[in-house]
Amino acid sequence: MQDQASILNKKHTKSTFWVFLIPSLIGLFLFMAPVSFNGDLTIPVAILAKSLQGAMEGIIVPLVTAIIAFMAIASLLYRVVKPAFIARNEFLNDLLSPSPLWLAVRVIGGLAVVMTYFQFGPEAIWEENTGGLVLEGLLPTLFSVFIFAGLLLPLLLNFGLLELFGTMLSKIMRPIFNLPGRSAIDCIASWLGDGSVGILMTSKQYEQQFYTQREAAIVGTTFSAVSITFSLVVIAQVELEYLFLPFYGAVCLAGFVAAVIVPRLPPLSRKKDLFIDGTAPNKDDNLLPEGHTTFSWGLKLAMFKASQVKSPISVTSEGVKNAIDMVFGVLPVVMGLGTIALVIAEYTSVFAFLGQPFIPFLELLGIPEAAQASQTIVVGFADMFIPAILAASIDSEMTRFVIAAMSVTQLIYMSEVGALLLGSKIPVNIGELFLIFILRTLVTLPVIAGVAHLIF
Repeated sequence: MQDQASILNKKHTKSTFWVFLIPSLIGLFLFMAPVSFNGDLTIPVAILAKSLQGAMEGIIVPLVTAIIAFMAIASLLYRVVKPAFIARNEFLNDLLSPSPLWLAVRVIGGLAVVMTYFQFGPEAIWEENTGGLVLEGLLPTLFSVFIFAGLLLPLLLNFGLLELFGTMLSKIMRPIFNLPGRSAIDCIASWLGDGSVGILMTSKQYEQQFYTQREAAIVGTTFSAVSITFSLVVIAQVELEYLFLPFYGAVCLAGFVAAVIVPRLPPLSRKKDLFIDGTAPNKDDNLLPEGHTTFSWGLKLAMFKASQVKSPISVTSEGVKNAIDMVFGVLPVVMGLGTIALVIAEYTSVFAFLGQPFIPFLELLGIPEAAQASQTIVVGFADMFIPAILAASIDSEMTRFVIAAMSVTQLIYMSEVGALLLGSKIPVNIGELFLIFILRTLVTLPVIAGVAHLIF
């Protein structure tokens, strides 16, 4: 990271301005512009991903299976053989040498994906509600999102857009959330498009020392908001489409309250304000230099960032590496952890047992059918769609409304967001994710219940 003096002294040409403006506008359009597609509100990157998924419909599942199985075998072989040509390549070495824990998860993912694709071994692993759901329902979407998000993310990250918006939005994000202004961009990308895009952005910025450990953990677990499109799917599952506007209003209100409160509690409050390499941020970077407004200083930072772009080839190379890193590094983790979580949810009473303490809380909030509702609360940690599926059989519309809204505001579920966070460099572990999930549930439930009481 550069100090203020070197940025202030740097002179920029008109060509630098265009290097900043044109790629940034393209990135802004691709990741932020709300567009209508097949009757849904989404963003262009998500449309590109859906189009790729449609074009590869017949081969995407076998391709994903091959990639995950290959990574399990290649990682094991590399651990044993360590060929010099890979060891000398920093990118390939990082890709193929996870820690022992993540190597085990990668191998579990490889076994699970092969068993699911060929449907052999214990049925609990490969049937449609466990491994089948992850392989057929989730991974094709993630594969196509990772391809385009990875390739195109440098348009947002490398040309100064985040420097400009981050400086301008810091007056909102710092006082309310104690976060850099650029974190608002992550949230918007998640909200309009896909939570996985927000996590990818957060992870890359953490690796590039734009976020400290605390900031990356908070943004990854708090601001990877569920998209409007998926919220529509959830409310439709509980047959309350006519209440979508108050439903989404409750989700936004509860999400805001959780974003203010949960980061101020352990474990997020205990994260260190240090960068990935252990260095502390320069506090002077947050101060406006004399004679500058937030806009003029943000533009100065943006121009400085744009001036550091070496060539189109270097940007393209970074995009390709992003895509490979996500597809080959994260998909095996999602398959492994997602399958384990769904097997536990489907074949054990663990989540029903963990939901028991919530019965008095639900009764205190005046939620009908509290005992049945309690079984849906903790199961959302496995997959955010499962609570809505279970809630469909509940008679009370109010209870179905509360469960649907709660499942969307819980945010952390192991079949996607949790596995993505654990597979990234963002400094959180599975125990911390579960604790954050419980805290978000405890904070958002009273807000959602209050809105529900106003409606019903």
